[in-house]
Amino acid sequence: MGMSVTISAATADDAEQILKLQYLCYQGEAELYGDYSIEPLTQTLDDLRAELGEGCVLVARLGEEVVGSVRGAVDDKGTAAIGKLIVHPRMQRHGLGGRLLAAIEAQLAEERAAKRYRLATGHRSDGNLRLYRKYGYAQVGTEEVNRRLSVVTLEKDASMSAFAASA
Repeated sequence: MGMSVTISAATADDAEQILKLQYLCYQGEAELYGDYSIEPLTQTLDDLRAELGEGCVLVARLGEEVVGSVRGAVDDKGTAAIGKLIVHPRMQRHGLGGRLLAAIEAQLAEERAAKRYRLATGHRSDGNLRLYRKYGYAQVGTEEVNRRLSVVTLEKDASMSAFAASA
């Protein structure tokens, strides 16, 4: 008897679970770049609670457990910044990341009038780059942060839904 994963808006009660999951999920990124001081690993619970109050935060739940999350915010020009897309390691490679991405895109377009989506990841984060390209994102820039890390920025127009792009 299996449970279905549901995606919904995060609540203040989800903050601790999101932060623990974020810490778990970003260990691989930190190892990949040799930097454990990255913001997702140093973010405080208070900072996360503030994000919950300001932006759009979604969670994926398996029963009561938060197994995924994503955040987004739209600027005054209609560009949505999407970030911290995380999926529990045991739930990866089953389409949940794509479902979260599609859900945040839809919510940002419907509720916040997003016209364009932008996200970023490290240049060695091949799984992230593959996922984003699969869902229609194209690279628009690269910024060298230090000798170990370059950040790749990807974008797509809001008229191109995640599900249509992955088909």
